[in-house]
Amino acid sequence: MREKKYNGTKAIAWIMLALMGLFSFATLGVAEDADSGSDSNKTKAQSWIEGKALAEEYTGKEDEDPDQLAAYHKSGDTAWMITATALVLFMTLPGLALFYGGLVQSKNVLSVLMQCFTIACLASILWITVGYSLSLSEGNGWIGGTEQFFLGHLTGDSDMAGAYPESVWIIFQMTFAIITPALIVGAFVERIKFSSVMIFSGLWLLAVYFPVCNWVWGEEGWLGNANVIDFAGGIVVHATAGASALTLAAMLGPRKGFSDNLKPPHNPGMVMIGASMLWVGWFGFNAGSAGAANGDAGMAMLVTHISAATASLVWMFIEWKETGKPGLVGIVTGMVAGLATITPASGVVGPMGALIIGASAGFLCYYACSFIKGKLGVDDSLDVAAVHGVGGILGTLLLAFLGVEGVLGGQGINFEPSGEQFAVQAKGCAAAVALSVVATFVIVRITGALTNGIRVSEDDETEGLDQSSHGEKGYTL
Repeated sequence: MREKKYNGTKAIAWIMLALMGLFSFATLGVAEDADSGSDSNKTKAQSWIEGKALAEEYTGKEDEDPDQLAAYHKSGDTAWMITATALVLFMTLPGLALFYGGLVQSKNVLSVLMQCFTIACLASILWITVGYSLSLSEGNGWIGGTEQFFLGHLTGDSDMAGAYPESVWIIFQMTFAIITPALIVGAFVERIKFSSVMIFSGLWLLAVYFPVCNWVWGEEGWLGNANVIDFAGGIVVHATAGASALTLAAMLGPRKGFSDNLKPPHNPGMVMIGASMLWVGWFGFNAGSAGAANGDAGMAMLVTHISAATASLVWMFIEWKETGKPGLVGIVTGMVAGLATITPASGVVGPMGALIIGASAGFLCYYACSFIKGKLGVDDSLDVAAVHGVGGILGTLLLAFLGVEGVLGGQGINFEPSGEQFAVQAKGCAAAVALSVVATFVIVRITGALTNGIRVSEDDETEGLDQSSHGEKGYTL
């Protein structure tokens, strides 16, 4: 009886993979015939600011006072951006914290929650003091200026070209700076000093996140000016975090028992709850990157959901085929892979493009996990590089073909041929990964020198970081 069930599952899995390949082949063939002439490759700041002629664009109320129409739209966009900001913060606290916390051993759960919470606080202070200015103010193409340090320019009347208050834009972007170093936590759980986490995270924001954010989304960023498209963070967030996670995990060394004697996640239920919060919060991450309550936000939300659902099922069927049983941790990890992969493309692909991206994410990220841990022997503990790094890069590259206007619902990349945009996207990924690897190597060396080594002692690792580092226990039974 069990054999029949397994064979049926195997058949379904292969059908899913075959459909994925068919969709991908059809898309790549049609994409070559698309028309040219789109300006969708603007930087995020340019797209948001230049697209704010709200009263002029509004149809159906031409006879009303333009000032009233502008105020009407400004209030709606402001409300949406405030909501999106709360959703993105919700991704880190509590979503990512619970997701990661459930994946570790029970003696380390509080240490993971503490790391995520502390990084959120640290990143917030760094963002308002220097990060916003270095990332998103006018600079030289490689880094922003210093005139907006400590937000001295900000008043209650400051706005983004009349669209919504600049304070909302600042804190929305702050939540991206919060979650990116928090993602790297998954690479070093259960074996790193808390002081090392704080120093590494602060230096990493300064050396990696702020510059790459400026390169891609800044007013004069060199990658943005080179037409790199990253709608919501495939390069800025996921590629940087994934590359740095892999580098740090390799330098830190594996956990005790890797890879044959590691204990399974102590609380899969907590993992599922945290992952579900990530799914909900990701709507703010991607749809909020439209910068307005409009059709672009709606499409970004739709394709985000499609990709997540598709990747979840593909991952589940592959795991079912490989192990004989579908697992809860597996299906929710597939969901995260789908979300990470659609992120850079969420503003330019349509529903069928999202289906292909989700299927590709579930397939490639699944096997990337086993490749990194099995073939490379790197204990990327919670698969940050495989899920976020591989996924973010994959989505950044696929959008060159799936974003073509009129092809499977694509929203407007019309290079002829699409290979031109693919080369541009690859250039952006390579630049971000190169900086991340080199900077992470240097930062780990600096952090180790300041903390007398970044890794806890063997006794502390055996005891668990909850007690040895924080003097608390996650559970008292």
